[in-house]
Amino acid sequence: MYPELFRLGPFVVRYYGLMYVIALLLGILLLRLEARRRGLPPERVVDAAFCAFVAGFVGGRLYYVVFKWGYYSANPLKILAIWEGGMAIHGGIVGGMLGLWLYARSQGLSVRMLWDMAAPALVLGHALGRFGNFMNGDAHGYPLRSPQLPEWLRGFPEWMGVVFPASSIAGREFGQVPLHPVMLYELVLNLAGFVLLWNLRKSDRLPEGGLAGAYLIFYACVRSFTSLFRADDLYLGPLRTPHVVSIVMLAAGLYLLGRKPGRRAAAS
Repeated sequence: MYPELFRLGPFVVRYYGLMYVIALLLGILLLRLEARRRGLPPERVVDAAFCAFVAGFVGGRLYYVVFKWGYYSANPLKILAIWEGGMAIHGGIVGGMLGLWLYARSQGLSVRMLWDMAAPALVLGHALGRFGNFMNGDAHGYPLRSPQLPEWLRGFPEWMGVVFPASSIAGREFGQVPLHPVMLYELVLNLAGFVLLWNLRKSDRLPEGGLAGAYLIFYACVRSFTSLFRADDLYLGPLRTPHVVSIVMLAAGLYLLGRKPGRRAAAS
């Protein structure tokens, strides 16, 4: 709800940026653990993590800017103001998976194996990012009794609503009224997803790429649900973009899960 953790003169540490750093470090730790289990040199997955992080970061920002081009074309310098929010997770997923694909091709590794290794770290990174959104006041929900919500979602108790500061993005849009803390809903669901994927990663019943497929299906369902509460979703015509993209994610996830289990790739 307050974006700055601390300030020392001109140096400012914001929760939003800090969550990205923590997500990267935890992601590297998880990938190193998984690399040892699979017999891969840990340093190789560290390089892969950086490729995925940079590509995901760029993809997430570009995706958001494209859908908000009317604003950013008039304010081009704001494209660089990432501390104000404006990262689209679907663009980050595409960018991160593309980054791992490029790294796998350059190193002669299985891209599906790298996607599987990255899946638990990715959903944990989502959870951390949603905490950054909460402190930033973006990725916010509608007021609890908003007529823009489906009628069956208007019965939440008052204590579940959060009043954001007037200086925050949510506060400027809706004022001092209780809003759905939709970023916290997703935080909890993503943590559950991390536990699920971390426990599934050793399953011999999954084909190579199957864990990544399970992640895509899981997040498609989570985001489709939480988008019902979101007040700041991107739109593709009359449709919420997350709902459209989630259909693609479901199809891709089912494709990856539907492959026949085979021998897992090892270090090359």
